[in-house]
This record gives sequence, structure tokens and C-alpha cells, in this order.
Amino acid sequence: MRERSLPLEHYIDVVKEILRRKRTRPVMIDKEGYVETGLEVFNGLEAIGTRLIPVAEDESELSVEVPIEQLGFYDNVIGDSTRVYTDLLELLERDVPTPLLRIKNLSSNTVTVWAKLEWYHPLSLSIKDRIAWYMVKRAREYGLLQAERIYEATSTNTGLGIVGIANYLGLKTRVYLPITAQHCVDYLFKALGSEVVRVPTQLTVEAVKKVIEDAKRDNAYTLNQFENDNNFIVHLKYTAKEIGYQLRKMGRRPRAIVSGLGTSGHISALAVYFKSMYGDVKVYGVQPSKDSFIPGLRRVETGMKWLGYADLDGVTDVSLEEAFNTVIHLARKEGLLIGLSGGAAVYAAKKLIEAGAIDGDVVIVIPDHGMKYIELFEYLIEKCVEEPGGARE
Repeated sequence: MRERSLPLEHYIDVVKEILRRKRTRPVMIDKEGYVETGLEVFNGLEAIGTRLIPVAEDESELSVEVPIEQLGFYDNVIGDSTRVYTDLLELLERDVPTPLLRIKNLSSNTVTVWAKLEWYHPLSLSIKDRIAWYMVKRAREYGLLQAERIYEATSTNTGLGIVGIANYLGLKTRVYLPITAQHCVDYLFKALGSEVVRVPTQLTVEAVKKVIEDAKRDNAYTLNQFENDNNFIVHLKYTAKEIGYQLRKMGRRPRAIVSGLGTSGHISALAVYFKSMYGDVKVYGVQPSKDSFIPGLRRVETGMKWLGYADLDGVTDVSLEEAFNTVIHLARKEGLLIGLSGGAAVYAAKKLIEAGAIDGDVVIVIPDHGMKYIELFEYLIEKCVEEPGGARE
């Protein structure tokens, strides 16, 4: 079958309906192998990652519905226990799922908290490897990546993923970093052979216009994580489905998801997936409090492409100090040194649990490890942890 791709907004409602019903209608193809009837269904099934797509031989069969599990719905999130891969791209695609870990100090008789540990990716040690890989993969499949250079605005993690993949493919890269990105990350990118441009902006998204203009001038290609629908689709196809599959294998189902707001790709995909599949799952976003900066997070009012699909149950404000103290507390109680956006998500989940807003099985997305934030830790360890009420355990 040959694919004809539609914009996401043309088939997002079909995605929700397929997930809600857990069944799908078939499509019809023409003599050349292109989808003739049911293009929205075709795109929807591709987006949720079924291994097979049902094809009708005549119009009378278009009303027949097929359970998505019969189409290999979970096949792409069931990893290989040997974990042996022939190349980097295969590693990025097939080394799934990332771990789901019970957090004992947040769990009780009424709530079990699970951390989705997204630093189990090889390039950026973060969830951003998923979008870097999938954006590049789709660009190559559609013949869009003809240039020898990729330009991208990034605060760190997406850039590390893109640079790693580009190096493997023999492409040059230039990353545009905002002034809020730690100075030490410049050395990481330079060590990887990437050109680094510092832009006078607070938020990464504010540099996108310059990146696009420079890419056009230099005949380079920009993936643009803030507008590229593959940012949303990869989390629908993998991140959300992995969580659902992992809980299902334990005989559990999610009651709530808590995750940070950045580009909005992964939280929006999680919301679409779980609200469609289960109906009663609560999804809460986490953003920096006003006048606070947390790497990887931003506020709703800065504009996020996919948030309109999400139907969030609420958004919790968290300060940098609250996020950092939670990172330290979790490290000293659970042995996990997580990143600051993960610390913000854990803090928000704790507050929601204490308020009685969520119970049962709660999943918190932890985007990355804390090791990359040593530069900030040096500053915050004095400012936050030593203050009254800080985490001094």
C-alpha cells in the first residue's frame, strides 16, 4: 500500500474514535496501491501504530469493523529481550518500552505512583530522542530531507537527539540555543561536531523564525519540533501505548497522568490516548509558576500547537525551587536523580494526591536525568536546600 498523508487535524477525530471503540473500518485501495476510500482511517491507523491495516475488496465490506488488537496494535511497543541491534536507527525504534517504576514514597493504600523513566534513550538521555528520531525518519520517508545540513532551535535535549542521528547519517548540524540554556551544553554540542548559535531569547520557540530564515538562506533543513506533527504522533504511537501496555500486563489501568508542558507533544498525545481508550482518566499538565524558569517547561500562554487536542483536567504551577527540592528529596529517598522538569511533575502529582484530586494508578512522565543540570544544581543547592523547609534528608 502507498501512503497519502493528511494533516493531523483532518484525522485526529478518527484517531480518537478508533481508540475509543478499539475497532476500525477497513480501507479500499486503487490499482496503483493508493488509498481510494478511508484515507482518514489509514492515517489514523498509521498514527496509532497498528502493524496491519485492513483492506476491503469492495464497498460492501467497508462497514465491517476489525478489532485493533487483531491488527498488531501492541506489536511496536513489545521490545526484544536480547537488546541487540544492527544500527543506531534500529536501536532508537526497537529499544522499547522504557521502564515504568513504582515510587514507594508517593504510593499508599489508595494510590500507586509510577514513574515513566524517559532517560532510557541513548542520545539525549531524554524523551526527546523519540521526536528527534521520528521527525528525521518521516522527513526521509517523504523525501523532504534533501539538504546536507539540519538547523534546529533547542534548549538541549531535542538538539542532542537530532545531532546524534545526523552524525550517523553523515549530515551537518547547527543548533540554536536560548540564553537560558546552561553554558555547559555548548561543549556537548561542539564535542559532537555541531555548530552552536546562541540567540538572545528566553524561550527556545522564540528562535524558530530566525532558524527558518537561516535554513532557507543556507539551503538547510529545519525539523521544527514546535510545529512538526510527528512530535505528537510519535508519543501517540509509542510513549502512551507503552504506558498502557505496561499497566495492562500488570492487570492495572491508569487513573491519572501527570506531565510537564513543553512543546505539548507528549502530554497532548497522552491525553488523547488515555481519554479515548479509557474515558475516565485524568490528565494534568505542569508549568513553571509566573516569573520562574524550569528547563524544558513553559507556560500555556506562550502557545502550544497540540494542546487543543488534550482536554486537560488542570494545569499546576510549580516554582523552580519547588521542582529542585523535589529532585533532591527523590534522590535521597528513592535513589533517583531526575531532571528539573521531572521534579516539577512529581511535585505537582504529590500536591494533587494530597488534595484528593487523583488516586489509584498514577503515572508521572520523567523526561530526563538530572546529570545534565549540574550547573544549575550548584546554584540551587545553596539557595533551596539549605532554606527552611528544604529537603535536607
